[in-house]
Amino acid sequence: MPTLPIFFVNMITYIATIHKNNNSDYGVQFYDFPGCISAVESIEEAKQMATEALTGHLNLMVADGDVIPTPSTLENILKDNDHKDAVAFTTVEISEAILTNQQMYVTNK
Repeated sequence: MPTLPIFFVNMITYIATIHKNNNSDYGVQFYDFPGCISAVESIEEAKQMATEALTGHLNLMVADGDVIPTPSTLENILKDNDHKDAVAFTTVEISEAILTNQQMYVTNK
């Protein structure tokens, strides 16, 4: 039986902040990616949409040859006026391969 190679992929984690105002949907945004936003009706959907929004945003950035930023810490994110009122947080893990325009792997936690 042939032996298959095993690849270990290093992941980098980006933090999304989730916001909720009275009479509004949940808003998801990424400090490291201005303009990468989504809005959904439930907190559960917000977690899923964070992954979808960031994946789409990153694919466009890679296609355009843009530099992918390194992740910010939660402490730095919460210093920003647009993020300090978050009601929840979620993370999206992206393969470090994205930094070299290789195939991207994404997981949501």
